[in-house]
Order: sequence, then structure tokens, then C-alpha cells
Amino acid sequence: MTEHPLMQVAGLRVTIPAAGGRVEAVAGINLAVEPGETLGIVGESGCGKSITMLAAMGLLPPSIGVTGSVKLAGREILGLPQGELATLRGKSIAMIFQDPLTALNPVLTVGAHIGEALTLHDRHLSHKAAAERAVELLDLVSISEPRRRLSQYPHEFSGGMRQRVMIAMAVANSPRVLIADEPTTALDVTVQAQILEVLRHMREKLGLALIIITHDLGVVAGTADRVAVMYAGRIVEDGEAGPVFARPRHPYTQGLLAAVPRIDAARRRLVPIEGAPPSLTARPPGCAFHPRCTHAEAICHQAVPALEASTSGEVACHLADRLSQAQAAASRGIAP
Repeated sequence: MTEHPLMQVAGLRVTIPAAGGRVEAVAGINLAVEPGETLGIVGESGCGKSITMLAAMGLLPPSIGVTGSVKLAGREILGLPQGELATLRGKSIAMIFQDPLTALNPVLTVGAHIGEALTLHDRHLSHKAAAERAVELLDLVSISEPRRRLSQYPHEFSGGMRQRVMIAMAVANSPRVLIADEPTTALDVTVQAQILEVLRHMREKLGLALIIITHDLGVVAGTADRVAVMYAGRIVEDGEAGPVFARPRHPYTQGLLAAVPRIDAARRRLVPIEGAPPSLTARPPGCAFHPRCTHAEAICHQAVPALEASTSGEVACHLADRLSQAQAAASRGIAP
């Protein structure tokens, strides 16, 4: 571990306007990522994954309140003027947004997109030099015939190729932190694997820290070094990927994994998590997951569990120790 994590988020809270006041979309998030590390942030849609990173980058509108701390290489960036943030975005920290078809401008060529990303941070870069750099970037993300592709438009590319263009734009200025927001959505499994391989290659070649936001645990299973599981605006489990996947301690993490098809358990029945995530305007008291949890007890209805250290990382569950012991006993064939 370095003296300062490359990116550190502490006590981040995000509130949004609602009828009758404001509601909390993110409730005190703590995250850190080191150089060369991949952090996976997982959870169902609406749990606060994307808005957390948008808040960290200063990309939310003024009507949305953001408090806490976001440090990049030890420097506080939350609350910086937009002009200063603009110089950091793309150069020090970059984001690959969801749905490249809508993120890319349909009337600009691929070369124009990448060229704009380059010249925004280097006004002295010539058109010829930007084009040559764009060719290098397209080749870096494994797009064939990169020079010819510069004059093509986004609609002439497949979904996977458009995602590669987004990656090329994001790494154009060699950022130190790269955030990939649902990078494999709407792609078939073969292309998903290719995109994840490109991201892994970028991390290794450029030495950047990679944050992958996804609702698909399978996406981060073989990619992430650490996993943070979010539910209703809070992190409920955080730790190294191997132990979290092998021995999940929070019932929500266990539920997410039970709903993932596994090739080594073809006859195993998938078990969905009953119910739906809570509305921001009607968050239940106590643990937000208790209305959907089959293990919930009285304390779960009354007190919000703190995120506390455990053998495999951190977990926010009143019953984590007891459930872990029962799980271990069941795996040994011992009745709890």
C-alpha cells in the first residue's frame, strides 16, 4: 500500500431534490483504489453505483448536493471550481460512460471524437499529430485497420467496437484512474470477454487504477482485485474478490451470487432475491435490506448496521458472524 491511495473517497453523501425535501441517494461511502488495482463496484440498478462516481468526478448538476471527501493522489478534488476539474477530467481521471451509441456524437467521425479528447488537453497538438495518436489508440484497443476507421461514423461500428472507441477516448491522455460504468451492457458474452480483456490490458500497460461499475458479478469475478457491494446507497460488503466470492458474509451478496448461473452447477436451481430495492423516498428503518432478507431479526428492523472489519474484509450486517458460522457448518455437512 502506498502512503496515499491513488483515489480515496471518504464519507461521500449525495442528496437529490424530491417532493417535500431532499432524499439521500448515497449515504456515506468510503472507497479507495491503488495504482494497478481493479475495484469492482456491484449491486442492483439504482443502488447508487454510478451516481457515486459521477459525484466524485464533479459531473452532477448543482441541484444535487455532494458532501464528503474525494482525493486524487492525496489532493482534495471535491468542490474544486469546474475549470480546475475540467483539467483533471480526462488527464488524471477518466470515465467510460454507459451506452456508447448515445455517448458518441452521430455526426462526428471516430477520428474527430478521439482528436477532440486529445486537443482539449493539448492545444498545441496539430491535426496530423492528433490523427496519428488516434490511430495508435485504436490499435491499442485492438480495432483492425485503425487508419481507415478514423473517417467512419459511430453507426458504422458494432456495439463492441463502439465500446472500444470509448475506451480509446478515455485513455487518450493517459489518466491515472479509469472508471468504466457498465462497460459490457447489451454486449454478447464473447464481446464482453473481449472488452474486459482490453480493460485489463489498459490497466497493465498504463499502470492505471481501474474501477468497474456493474450489476453483473460475473463481469468482475475474473477481473477485479477487490469488490465493493452496494445496496440502497451504502456499501454492505467490501473485500478482496476471492474471499468475497468464495465466502460472502452479507445476505445480499449471498443472494446476488445465488442468482448467477454457474457452469459447474448446471443442475443447481437459481434463487432470485425476493422483492425490489427500496425507494429513496421510503427507505425502511434499520438495515435497508431487511424487508428482503430471509434471516432478518428484530435488530435488523431497528438499527442501521455499521460497516465493520471481518475475516474477509468489511461487512455491514448484524448477523454476519452467526450466518458465517452456519455457512461454514453447512459446507462441512454439520447441522447448525
